[in-house]
Amino acid sequence: MIPPKPTPRPEKTSLRNYVKLFRKDILSAQPAKLYRAWMAEYKTPFFRSFLVNQPSLVKRVLNEEPMNFPKSGRVAEGLRPLLGESVFLTNGETWQRQRRIIDPAFEGGRLKDTFPAMRAAGEQLVARLAEQDGAFDIEPYASEGAADVIFRTLFSIPITHDTAAKVFEEFQGYQRAQPILNIAAFIPLPKWLPRFHRKRTRDGAKAIRKLITDLTATRMTEIEAGRAPDDLATKIMTTTDPQTGERFSTQEMVDQVAIFFLAGHETSATALGWALWLLAANPEVQARAAQEALELPSEPAFSDISKLRFIKDVFREALRLYPPVPMMVREAKCPVRFRARDVPKGAQIVLSPWHLGRHEIFWERPDAFDPDRFKTENGRTCLRDAFIPFSSGPRVCTGAGFAMVEGVLFLALILRAFRIETVAEKTPVPVAHLTVRSKDGIWLRLTPREG
Repeated sequence: MIPPKPTPRPEKTSLRNYVKLFRKDILSAQPAKLYRAWMAEYKTPFFRSFLVNQPSLVKRVLNEEPMNFPKSGRVAEGLRPLLGESVFLTNGETWQRQRRIIDPAFEGGRLKDTFPAMRAAGEQLVARLAEQDGAFDIEPYASEGAADVIFRTLFSIPITHDTAAKVFEEFQGYQRAQPILNIAAFIPLPKWLPRFHRKRTRDGAKAIRKLITDLTATRMTEIEAGRAPDDLATKIMTTTDPQTGERFSTQEMVDQVAIFFLAGHETSATALGWALWLLAANPEVQARAAQEALELPSEPAFSDISKLRFIKDVFREALRLYPPVPMMVREAKCPVRFRARDVPKGAQIVLSPWHLGRHEIFWERPDAFDPDRFKTENGRTCLRDAFIPFSSGPRVCTGAGFAMVEGVLFLALILRAFRIETVAEKTPVPVAHLTVRSKDGIWLRLTPREG
């Protein structure tokens, strides 16, 4: 079967209607031509944007000239109350300094070091799923499992820890407030003008940041006393910028933890939920993946993940069809030319993992679920040129490798424990705000495997 896909809007629409559609769902607010276009241009009274699908232009923006195409301030407008000056929103020297401090925490053997905590979170998720009877929505469980990974690897505490549980609870409300849908995302406002964020957004961000500040301040005290655990938070907070010798202040660390949590748990949960539904909807694929999972030892080691080749392709295919972050926006720092068109300074450059991953010119059977496609020449070429769920270039997601290991591990642990079925009357409908979620949840039935 062809997995669900949003119905695109009509080709012609007013700015008012586009904003209305955008507020409901970023994806269905776009026209069908984007699945075939190399590039599309949009003009409004307030901004000019270019959606870019041509691989050479995507590489130019992300890989070859990233400093000429910084993160757009439009996206930052809605997320600033929570993320402050996090690495997700900053540009230029500030961003470079932040990456110099953050990147070492995710290099070399750090992923292997965090694997036991990741496995413990996965095992806890399986135990919680075993308590379910009948059909249920998997998304809240995927979110909690992914959040558990973040807390265990970052602060060495499980999701059941009081502060961790409160942060997770607040985040659920924050996501429902749709913080990215702020008026300044559409209309350029002067810096001095106050941003009228929704009260739910402001209150949620304030509560989350207070809880994260408490965790960070406690960790700073533990570091100074020489009794801090050797986890990601300690590594980041004790790393100095090799150029300036400075470390993150508590406030700067709060900004970074906020984006680690938002990006690390929300995107991983989204990908896991869709991957599980795709497996449930394709029993033959599920059987192959389960066989691979059943060959794992009772307590998998980090080295065992490399053996899960088919499950990795399943997860990749889920990321292609349902990339957690459907669109990324950059801004032209100076005038350029794309495909013989003038792109003015300040134009918004939209890169869409969603449309690129389903592009009708690049991919064979672009809307079909086929994990074996990555073994074909077309699949390998597209993996290189039309697959950017974690972005690419210098601004590639710091936790990309982390997310791939987590996704594959969680799928293997769940498949080893359960058979997964869809719920006939509950086909998920993808919608995108912060990430690509399902409108009414992703409903499944899980049956324990014998033995």
